[in-house]
Amino acid sequence: MKKLILPFLLLLSFIVNGQSVPDKLQAYFTAAEKAGIFSGSVLVIDKGNVLLNNGYGYKNVEMNMKNDANSIFQIGSVTKQFTAAIILKLAEQGKLKLGNKLSQYFPEFPNAGKMTIENLLTHTSGLYNYTNNEEFMQKEVEKSLAREQLFAMVNNKPLDFNPGEKFSYSNTGYMMLGYIIEKVTGKKYEHVVRENIFIPLQMSNTGFDFTHLVNTNKTVGYVLISGGKGMKAMIVDSTVSFAAGAIYSTVSDLDKWNKSLKTEKIIRKQSLQNAFTPRLSKYGLGWIIDSIEGKKIINHNGGIHGFISYNTIFPEENSSITILSNVASANLQNISKAVIAILNDKAYELPKEATEVKVDEKILTQYIGEYELAPAFLINIKVVDGRLMAQATGQPEFELFSKNEKEFYLKVVDAQVEFVRNDKGEVEKLILHQNGQHIPGIKKK
Repeated sequence: MKKLILPFLLLLSFIVNGQSVPDKLQAYFTAAEKAGIFSGSVLVIDKGNVLLNNGYGYKNVEMNMKNDANSIFQIGSVTKQFTAAIILKLAEQGKLKLGNKLSQYFPEFPNAGKMTIENLLTHTSGLYNYTNNEEFMQKEVEKSLAREQLFAMVNNKPLDFNPGEKFSYSNTGYMMLGYIIEKVTGKKYEHVVRENIFIPLQMSNTGFDFTHLVNTNKTVGYVLISGGKGMKAMIVDSTVSFAAGAIYSTVSDLDKWNKSLKTEKIIRKQSLQNAFTPRLSKYGLGWIIDSIEGKKIINHNGGIHGFISYNTIFPEENSSITILSNVASANLQNISKAVIAILNDKAYELPKEATEVKVDEKILTQYIGEYELAPAFLINIKVVDGRLMAQATGQPEFELFSKNEKEFYLKVVDAQVEFVRNDKGEVEKLILHQNGQHIPGIKKK
């Protein structure tokens, strides 16, 4: 009898307001796919039970191939969890100390004597973030990047602050950690991670060189997908993102990684406790430590050309949420909030396809002009064949769809644009509503 009662109780715990939590999750992501705001794979585990493990949208729009639970994505900065784990493992083995200065490994690197390995891990080194170099990120990421080239890119940049004083996210710091791993072990960074993590955990669909990966489950990364067409993103070479963001994986493989953190299979409990201890800006050693709905969460997100990722564990509940998307414009922050709301029986909204209304072209032409949202960041509005188009500095041109005569929305991202008139009825500014922010842009001409 007891064997029959337990499954029934588990099933009962998933049913809220007449609809099961798995059904709510499925309905949410189906709606998100239909609304065009999500393409990717999702794995949701609550108290050890798999509630959702599925794919949505397209892994290849041109070939009409849909995502599924086995789709392979680049995971960007979620890579930092793995880099940090290797550093902690080397520390356990006595091969390095977190307090070691960078100068012990690269004395030629400017200011290396001022920062420690722990500063690199916690983003408190003050190092210039090389991915802030827009020209490099737009034109060079598909090419191989040698260590000496990275050094040359950042050598002439002063420290943003004295190491340890502040938090400032720096991919350069994690690149340096990868180079330290190679220096200490005498092996390639990728080989060390594979030998110490991927192979022991049987993460068979996880690796580094996404450019040359040949696998039917490989997704295409897109800047956006709209109207049944996709704008492909460049593939970032693994040497460019390296220890800061080169890994590709699946939701199932990342689940193996998440589960290993409850054991000492990869690193010891004491090392994990150190990693999960928040420093400045709630950042630990390769993980972000926070709480939501009164529950502790350990997570990291990632973004790289064409891909967005979100990997979160609730360590006290044996629960996790892993979301991988092959569209760079996906808003996984809002999506993850909805998932957490569903798991906690809180209010949430199903994504809806916005309904466009017809606006007279005479009104649309009144919005033509340049709007300044920040120095050197403009949105250019024009009308093409009766359609209102917007192009932000350094970005592709997107169509604005009308909700009414003054409010418009984008289909490629979850964002709205509102035009504001002065007392004379003249258009004087627009307001960009995105990610909870309301950013005004003054009309310049």
